[in-house]
Amino acid sequence: MIDNKITIKDDEKVNIQRGAIGHRSTWTGLTYKYAVEEGRAEEVEAIIRKAISETGRVQGSEIRERCEKPESCESFFNTMFTPTLQKSFEVEVKEKNDDVLDVEFHHCPLLKAWQDLGFDDALCAKLCDMAMDGDRNIAKAMGFDFHLGDTIADGCPTCQVRFSRKK
Repeated sequence: MIDNKITIKDDEKVNIQRGAIGHRSTWTGLTYKYAVEEGRAEEVEAIIRKAISETGRVQGSEIRERCEKPESCESFFNTMFTPTLQKSFEVEVKEKNDDVLDVEFHHCPLLKAWQDLGFDDALCAKLCDMAMDGDRNIAKAMGFDFHLGDTIADGCPTCQVRFSRKK
C-alpha cells in the first residue's frame, strides 16, 4: 500500500511547483492508461521512456553547464536541488560531498497526481519507473552513476536516490 505522505502544505511556491509537476505527470499517466486500454501499452511505454530519457539528457546537460564544478555531486546538488524543489519532494540529504549524493524523497508530486487519478499501486509503480528514466539520464549527462533504491510507489516510506562519481 502506497503512503505518499505530505508534511509541507502551506508554502505557496511549493504548492505551485507541485501543481506543475503533477500536471506534467497527469499527461504521462493518462497517455499510458489509454495506451493500455487500446492494447498498445508496450509500444507507448517505449515512446514515453524515450521522451523522458531525452528530457533527462537535456535537463542534465543544462544543469552540467550551470554547475560551478560539474564533476562534483555536491555542486550538482547545489545547482539542481533548489530550496523549493527540496521542499516539493520533502528531500532529506543523507550524504553530500564531491563523490556522492544520497537523498531520500519523503513525498512525490508525480505519484500524488497518479493517485488522485485513481490509478492502482501497480500502475503507479510502473509510471514511477518510467519517470525515473529522466533522473537516470540526468545522471548520465552529468557523468555520474545512478542508483535507485526503495521507492514510495513500491510501498516504501521514501524514495532512495544516489548519484555518484564514476570510478
